Amino acid sequence: MRYFLELAYNGKNYFGYQIQPNQISVQEVIEDRLSKLLRKKISIVGAGRTDAGVHAKKMFVHFDYDEKLNNDLIKKLNSFLPKDVAVYRLFLMDNEAHARFDATSRSYNYFISPFKDPFAFDSAWIFNRELNVEKMNEAAKLLIKQGDFGSFAKLHTDVKTNICDVREAFWRKNENGQLIFQITADRFLRNMVRAIVGTLVEVGLGKISIQDFEEIIEQKQRSSAGASAPAQGLYLVDVQYPKELFKNEFK
Repeated sequence: MRYFLELAYNGKNYFGYQIQPNQISVQEVIEDRLSKLLRKKISIVGAGRTDAGVHAKKMFVHFDYDEKLNNDLIKKLNSFLPKDVAVYRLFLMDNEAHARFDATSRSYNYFISPFKDPFAFDSAWIFNRELNVEKMNEAAKLLIKQGDFGSFAKLHTDVKTNICDVREAFWRKNENGQLIFQITADRFLRNMVRAIVGTLVEVGLGKISIQDFEEIIEQKQRSSAGASAPAQGLYLVDVQYPKELFKNEFK
């Protein structure tokens, strides 16, 4: 039987979601705890991969297990997981359901704090230079399309295509005065959001124009774009699936 788990994690202490040799990862921690609880080697498949230091407020994974499970698994797993990883919901799925391939979109938020904040140094980019948010939003609109985003992709990865369908991209402020970038697409390339944020900040500083930003997109060369924004400000905040997939949630 195939199960989906909805979970969240603070990525500060992890070398990303995916298992890495000689490094601690979110995937490794979850697989280890699940395997011990269920007394069987369990492998999980995630909806995506987050880089080292990146957080997730809403992530899905799937795993296979022959016996019937119920909501007790969530309580037991949460008591067994470290404090920076939490499981929220458990679903029994059709055997063909896939956490990665069935996802229709993913959304990220990036947080910039415009002032020194002792409570946000590991959860936002502390950046106290004045930014032109209006121009940053104007440039962000150029991202909303289906196209090649190679200019914002990490070099030397194993992806077959840099084509992504970006459906929304905009900046807003929250009640704490933080600047938040929100972006949604069908898929993301490694380091893509952080590279986009770093380049949009250059627009906000007046270092590059909106026309320059458009040309950077069209050049499809990572060397054309700005430096990547720090990892701690980035959060995976949503993963969407066809509603018909989720038939059986354990209450």
